[in-house]
Amino acid sequence: MQVKVWDPFVRLFHWGLAASFVIAWITADEWDSLHHWAGYAAASLIALRLVWGLIGTHYSRFSQFIKGPSATVHYLSDIAKGRESRYVGHNPAGAAMIVMLLLAMSGCAFTGWLYTTDAFWGSDWVEETHELLANGLLALVLLHVGGVLLASVRHHENLIRSMITGRKRRPYPNDIS
Repeated sequence: MQVKVWDPFVRLFHWGLAASFVIAWITADEWDSLHHWAGYAAASLIALRLVWGLIGTHYSRFSQFIKGPSATVHYLSDIAKGRESRYVGHNPAGAAMIVMLLLAMSGCAFTGWLYTTDAFWGSDWVEETHELLANGLLALVLLHVGGVLLASVRHHENLIRSMITGRKRRPYPNDIS
């Protein structure tokens, strides 16, 4: 039996943001117009997600899944020991990754926009910050994919499929809803 976890907005946001990042990365030095539009799309998606994180469905709300630093460190320690709990929604490590990805992508979109303004056109520090954030995003995306694959193996469920269908395996007694 499966339960609904990820609503359509969360799934469209996730894959839309992923597509925006890939398009922006591929077009960084070649197609300025498409690169800019991918950045605008990412910024718009993030703004919508911030609203949805406050008013959306149960598992989409930030209050449901964002934990403090000590809970996150404790969960990462449990991962290292191979005894982490299964969460129906986002686990604390996934929640921390979401926050880092949203912040880095927002910073990247903001610095990209700044670079298009008259005041900051040609500004070395804006360009370097934008590139640093873009490279950091790539590292975060790779960590995110690795974490998803690790959790999928450890908890015997296909998390990629769940972000497509919106459904996950029902919670067992030891799982955290």
